[in-house]
Amino acid sequence: MALTLRSTHKELPGSSKTSPERFPTPAYRHPVTLAVSEAKQAKFLEKVGITSEVYFLRAAMDGIPPLKDKRLFMKNLRFEKVKVRIYQPKILTTGQRRGILYFHGGVGRFGSIRAYERTCRYFARKTNSVVVSVGYRLAPEHPYPTQFEDCLTATIHFMRAAQDYGVDPSRIIICGDSSGGTLTAAVAQALVNRRDLPKLRAQILIYPYLQCVDFNLPSYQQNEGVPILLKERTVALGLRYLNKDLSVIEAMFKGCHIPEDLQPKYQKWVSPDYIPHEFKTRGYKPSTTHPSFSKEVYTEVKPMFDTVFSPLLAEDSVIARLPETFILTCEFDVLRDDGLLYKKRLEDHGIKVTWCHLQEGFHGTVFLALFGGLIGFRSGNKGLEKIVNFLRLM
Repeated sequence: MALTLRSTHKELPGSSKTSPERFPTPAYRHPVTLAVSEAKQAKFLEKVGITSEVYFLRAAMDGIPPLKDKRLFMKNLRFEKVKVRIYQPKILTTGQRRGILYFHGGVGRFGSIRAYERTCRYFARKTNSVVVSVGYRLAPEHPYPTQFEDCLTATIHFMRAAQDYGVDPSRIIICGDSSGGTLTAAVAQALVNRRDLPKLRAQILIYPYLQCVDFNLPSYQQNEGVPILLKERTVALGLRYLNKDLSVIEAMFKGCHIPEDLQPKYQKWVSPDYIPHEFKTRGYKPSTTHPSFSKEVYTEVKPMFDTVFSPLLAEDSVIARLPETFILTCEFDVLRDDGLLYKKRLEDHGIKVTWCHLQEGFHGTVFLALFGGLIGFRSGNKGLEKIVNFLRLM
């Protein structure tokens, strides 16, 4: 986001119980407000024929790139057909480093290597790791599931060539935020049966989207109007990513897209019953209605049930073979419960999970933190610290 004004916000004691971190007052418009405003501007510009919404949001997300970093070697390459940027610390080391592949967020339609330059530099410096930022191709120019295929291709290439970059093949971690977390989970699942490759050391999921079954989980109800990721916008972005009709949104909110014969299967994994009680005390009302299945709606949104799009729906045999996992969730995020449910599934199968919950956090806070005084938040800084601590143990 191209912002040039400095934040003067203050966080009030006890704010975490009732609201996300306090947004700054009138000195300027807060970046979260700006993000929502930018989305509205994008829709307006598209309506009047100036530019499409997706191109406007891509430019806004790219923002202003950081200055050159003298502590890192950086190089643009291609892994097969996939653009990547590699960050290598200049500091000498006696052995091989860990390797981190980063898959950026942006719902498969925006986000870029440039937008996540600060994130990848930070992890390379703070953990003395080789970081690969994956510039997967974007929809709509490159339809789903190209984004997953590119991330998988880049990961396999790096695993095979790790030693060429001074990386220990047994210490490769994949990481992503938001829809990049979805891609991370999907890539990890795709690799569980690959005997020709080293095993992933870990996966890091930062407020990931993981399921399309229930959009009335407690976090969706509690945070439906909380920026940056509003409830309706979450579903609309997913449908646009798949190039589907937005008219089905209301039916999806009611659960009409779930076939009756699949409901028992999915309810084993996606149910408010599996959300701890402490996450239901703030404005949650259990559903008392039984949805009426619509074959038309299901046919339209069927690709959403693919485990590449909804990794939480993977079979137990896949979940049981996943690597050690770090999951970050935010209290004021519609996707909070996706992370909680995936944490439960992994732990039920004996997978070691490190969980970081940001009590004052909101969707995007980790990404914003690295803009420092401009738009940084305490919750985002805490999240970065926890991720770095986890990486240093790998």
